[in-house]
Amino acid sequence: MDLSKPIDIYCERLDIGIWAEPINSVTNAAFILAAIFMWLRCKNLVEGRILSFILFSIGCGSFLFHTFAQTWAAILDVTAILIFILTYIFVANRRFLAWSKIVSLIGVILFFPYHLFLVSILSNIQFLGSSLQYIPVAILIFIYSGLLRKSEPNLSRGLFIGATILCLSIFSRAIDEPLCSIVPVGTHFVWHILNAIMLSWMIEILRRHMLAGYSLGR
Repeated sequence: MDLSKPIDIYCERLDIGIWAEPINSVTNAAFILAAIFMWLRCKNLVEGRILSFILFSIGCGSFLFHTFAQTWAAILDVTAILIFILTYIFVANRRFLAWSKIVSLIGVILFFPYHLFLVSILSNIQFLGSSLQYIPVAILIFIYSGLLRKSEPNLSRGLFIGATILCLSIFSRAIDEPLCSIVPVGTHFVWHILNAIMLSWMIEILRRHMLAGYSLGR
């Protein structure tokens, strides 16, 4: 693998040079600011602060990717996102569903075949392009929302809102190239802003749930 291989997949980028995506790079500040904000709000809440730190890492990884646009930076970008997803699934299993650590971990592992299965089923939706990989995440959040609809209506509503924001975020990512001739800077920066809002919201609903005194699974 050539870690220095240039990557040019976004509308805003017109060449392989550094800082060829200024808007896509700068809007990663949304992740940084959201992470700091949630870190401060999650005082004494370990899970919340761990997720806030990972959110900060997402901002750093994405900034490096859109600044340097090389394979090594892309790996940092997607790795941080994946770590957030897997960590949140584990915490949600423990805090929202009150599953044991072992069962919660199994749930995390099952995310991989679940993701592959849904991506293979939805692969014919060419409009989504590489954004397709995030659809299973939105669907999974909707599933959690449905499971908690009767037992935890407020939490369920919060998860539904989070999944809806993610869907809007995915849409903004998917239309980046199709609308390139109309919007020269692209729409990928909207993905950054909406994702920062969505991820911080997901941490916030976890924080509220934990402060309400819900217990861990055994």
